[in-house]
Amino acid sequence: MSPTVILVTIACYFCLLFGISWVAGRKADNAGFFSGNKSSNWLLIAMSTIGAPISAVTFVSVPGMVQASGMSYMQMVLGFTVGQLIIAFVLIPLYYKMNLTSIYEYLNQRFGVSSYKTGAWFFFLSKSTGAAVRLFIVCSVLQLLVFAPMGLPFWLNAVLTCGVVYLCTFKGGVKSIVWTDLLKTTCLILSVVLCIVYILRSGVSLEGYGDSAMTRMFYFDDVNDGRYFWKQFLAGIFVLVATTGLDQDMMQRTLSCKNYKDSQKNIVVGALVQMVVIYLFLALGYLLYTYAIGQGMTDTAGHVLNESGEVLKGDDVFAFLATGNYFPLIVGILFVVGFIAAGNSAAGSALTALTTSFTIDILNRTIAKDGEAAVKKTRTWVHVGMAVLMAVLIYAVYLLNNESVINTVYKVASYTYGPLLGMFFFGILTKLQVRDKWVPIVCIIAPVLTLVLDMHSAEWFDGYTFSHERLILNALFTFVGMLLLAKSRKESK
Repeated sequence: MSPTVILVTIACYFCLLFGISWVAGRKADNAGFFSGNKSSNWLLIAMSTIGAPISAVTFVSVPGMVQASGMSYMQMVLGFTVGQLIIAFVLIPLYYKMNLTSIYEYLNQRFGVSSYKTGAWFFFLSKSTGAAVRLFIVCSVLQLLVFAPMGLPFWLNAVLTCGVVYLCTFKGGVKSIVWTDLLKTTCLILSVVLCIVYILRSGVSLEGYGDSAMTRMFYFDDVNDGRYFWKQFLAGIFVLVATTGLDQDMMQRTLSCKNYKDSQKNIVVGALVQMVVIYLFLALGYLLYTYAIGQGMTDTAGHVLNESGEVLKGDDVFAFLATGNYFPLIVGILFVVGFIAAGNSAAGSALTALTTSFTIDILNRTIAKDGEAAVKKTRTWVHVGMAVLMAVLIYAVYLLNNESVINTVYKVASYTYGPLLGMFFFGILTKLQVRDKWVPIVCIIAPVLTLVLDMHSAEWFDGYTFSHERLILNALFTFVGMLLLAKSRKESK
């Protein structure tokens, strides 16, 4: 595909997206921006949220994982499904009962202002870095396919990408995101399904599919292997609860449903469909690598090589084959549309959630206290600031990137979401009060202890290495720290 064809495809998609965003958000007030006026249809939310966690990282990294890790990612996805049920039947009723706009207001009511601000700042750190890593992959592929061939620098790529995301969300916030994400989810699912169909029509065979190492799903034989089932499954549960149930981004649209029962239906339906969609991405990865092997495009280790004989990272394989004239042009167009849809979906909702949390939780701006006009002015400037920050962080990730992006996302999440997970679990599972002013210290010490154990685990634990279970360990340290801060019955009175 030429850069011109790719640019035309992207332009057509964004024209449609801007149109939907403008129509959906043209009359949105602050309540519409922050919570969709609590009037969203649950089925619409379910369909729109399928594409939210399936970001551009998933779109390119998951197919690229099968060469090294088979389909072991599905073990984590099974954990995701259990995590969704915990969110639906434990957290959602709690959030609705307390009538929360920002979910971190729970920490204020349960423990106090220090815990509340700590939770808000950890979300800010978690979401801004996580969103930057996710949007970085969008910029990387656009750099490869469009900006580099046109001689344009990466920083301009990052600025323009964040500018587009801002324009898609500045008007209506959640009210716009619900509808634009429905379009993005539709494009994403259609693109992966049709890519599979066209690749199969190109002559790639499914013979030997079940016997291939690339389709192996379960790993029970080596506890030291990062792909070991219980590591992946348990980590999946806690990662999902932390990065969805305790994430203002993912909860904001869910809490825009009319009541908690509608919200629960949205989560359960979305979880089941999402499992199928992720499996399709892994199956697509198998087809891509099988095609490359059949065309003699791999080395002895099974890595895909480009025209210059250089080894491609797993994250680059889908983009390279889909847009490199190896398949019909329609496959390349479908890749571009699905990829841009996935990337813009995650980034748009993240930008809205960061704006909401920073305005309400950190700046302490509320309609009841400050008035509609003052809150709108504040969140407008915060929204601009978040877009600028996102562009800066993307460029920083570009300078530092050195591994599979999906692994980077989960590694960052295990350190930044751990304290949130520990605080919420402590609040829900106990009735204890804590010495609130010391909570920030606990939430700093917990990730540091996790990092120390992670760095020395192989040395101290007979070769054992941590994977995504870092998050569980981090949350446990936070939970224990909160226990140590617990007040006596006499102090609590």
